[in-house]
Amino acid sequence: MIPLLPRFLNWQGAFGIAASLALLALLLIQKGDTRHWRKQSQGFEANYRAEQQAHAQTVANYRAAAETARHADAANRDRVAAAQQDINERTIHDYEARLGDARTIADRMRSGTSAADRRGGRAAAVPAPGAAAREAGGSAAQGELSISERLIATEQAIQLDELIKWVEAQGAVDIDGRDPRKDRGR
Repeated sequence: MIPLLPRFLNWQGAFGIAASLALLALLLIQKGDTRHWRKQSQGFEANYRAEQQAHAQTVANYRAAAETARHADAANRDRVAAAQQDINERTIHDYEARLGDARTIADRMRSGTSAADRRGGRAAAVPAPGAAAREAGGSAAQGELSISERLIATEQAIQLDELIKWVEAQGAVDIDGRDPRKDRGR
């Protein structure tokens, strides 16, 4: 076997051995480089997956917050609607009660006037109208309102009074879930 060795030790054999060693060195370098980039790739992939999970968690948090806000808005809307409905019903009830009282008083005044007129003017609660009032078509004395006109004026005053109360009550409804009295000082 020894005679073969010198035969391969010529310049071509030496060149072949050197090329093989160079290729082996390059292969080892490439293998190390591949190992390095594989580790880098795994690190990038882990970062990418972590970023994707963080993004998915952020989206889930925003969706949950939006859903919570929708529920809170719906509850607030229902609360405000109930408060406004309560104000409406209370205002209507008060308005109708006050109108009924005013009409009852007007009816009593009319029946008192009618009864006094039927008795021939004895003990009349309202003085007899003057000639000027009769000429103008009214039944009251000059400068005074008839019972019907007083009733209309009273009804309108009640209506305006209840409207003012209604507007103030509606304005006091807390539509944002905050106390409006606390916000006025800001």
